[in-house]
Amino acid sequence: MHRWFAKVAAAAASVALCGLVGVAWIAGNKAQATEGYFQNGYGARQQALAGAGVADSRDAMALSLNPAGLVDVDPQFQVGASLFIPLRGYTAIGPGFVAPGTIDSTENFFVVPNIAYSRPIDAESAWGVALFGNGGMNTNYKGVANPICALFGAPPGVFCGGDAGVDLIQAFLSVGYARRFGNLSVGVAPVLAIQRFKAKGLGFFAPFSSDPANLTNRGYDWSFGGGVRGGVQWSLTKNVRFGVSAQTPIWMTNFDKYRGLFADQGDFDIPGNFTVGVAVDVMPTLTVMLDYKHIFYSSIASVGNSSQVPLPLGFTNGPGFGWHDVDIIKIGAEWRASPIWTFRIGYAHNTNPIKSADVTLNILAPGVVTDHFTGGFSYKMTPTSTIDFAATFVPKHSVSGIEVTPIGPNPARTITLAMHQYQFTAGWTYRFGQ
Repeated sequence: MHRWFAKVAAAAASVALCGLVGVAWIAGNKAQATEGYFQNGYGARQQALAGAGVADSRDAMALSLNPAGLVDVDPQFQVGASLFIPLRGYTAIGPGFVAPGTIDSTENFFVVPNIAYSRPIDAESAWGVALFGNGGMNTNYKGVANPICALFGAPPGVFCGGDAGVDLIQAFLSVGYARRFGNLSVGVAPVLAIQRFKAKGLGFFAPFSSDPANLTNRGYDWSFGGGVRGGVQWSLTKNVRFGVSAQTPIWMTNFDKYRGLFADQGDFDIPGNFTVGVAVDVMPTLTVMLDYKHIFYSSIASVGNSSQVPLPLGFTNGPGFGWHDVDIIKIGAEWRASPIWTFRIGYAHNTNPIKSADVTLNILAPGVVTDHFTGGFSYKMTPTSTIDFAATFVPKHSVSGIEVTPIGPNPARTITLAMHQYQFTAGWTYRFGQ
């Protein structure tokens, strides 16, 4: 009885700590993520493998990718954080509405934590809890000089509204259960989510909004919701494993303070996604992984609808950011060089979600990067304690198109969105009972 109580107490403490870290993170961090506005991986291991590993689970953060893998994870507690450096902005050439020249978004350094706990229940089942998150659609443009603003008696700025930008962050708390049936493992993980959002500097668009009082400069608004992730891992042979994982859309409450900006009166659900992949043990110490992931951005009206929909902002099925669905190929390799050292590398390529016809509105969210080069290592300091590290380089990518003002396209103006990124992740894993 005493041992059972100790396990329950440890689990409760882990859940509470997850919640506290999540609240602290939401209160103080924001960033622009990589696969659109999704992170390409959570925790140091996934980051080092470019997000690959749906068929190869070896740490507690695997819950965020495929809950079926919990049955293959040692009892452990894991905590980490990423230093995220997204460098983004736009260039406008020719006469037009938005501020001319090359304008970069400020605030380029962010810290994003993650935390997870896993525990076997018996020889064939396990459970775990994880907290992780996305930062996304974050930009902050100063109120730069813009000659056209004076013609309308408006303040300077990218959109003639002073400092301009948006800030969206998302935090997820997931509790998962997995069970093994011979060579097949099945897992399910309900997901609770919190979003925080604000927009500023968009007052010029008030005449084109269905609710001008709830369009911009309303401070932070919060949104809450939930969904579910499920997954399967199947050992085809001793050395080959197949994995599949899928997450429903996460249905969120509306951003009421921004009912005049987002389509469907402030609706901003989180899109569903699925991942399939294979892991092959080329040698007992070397595993190679190949994953394919699809994110359904276009299923969310406020994200996927074209910015040129001829309806007011915030209207039912009104204008959005015009994002395509995103397809991602991930390749990763892990070499367990010794009982102490493990080395990892990865590469991922995703399609760009932003169409050239929607570049004007996406000055606020220039998530155009497509390639990720990653690497990292783990060092086992003691039989129970391991430190993990990962680094990511995302080369510059850009998308160009003609400016589209609230009254129509402007063929005389070209806008180019551009971004590149760096990310460094460190973590610590404590394994129980080793």
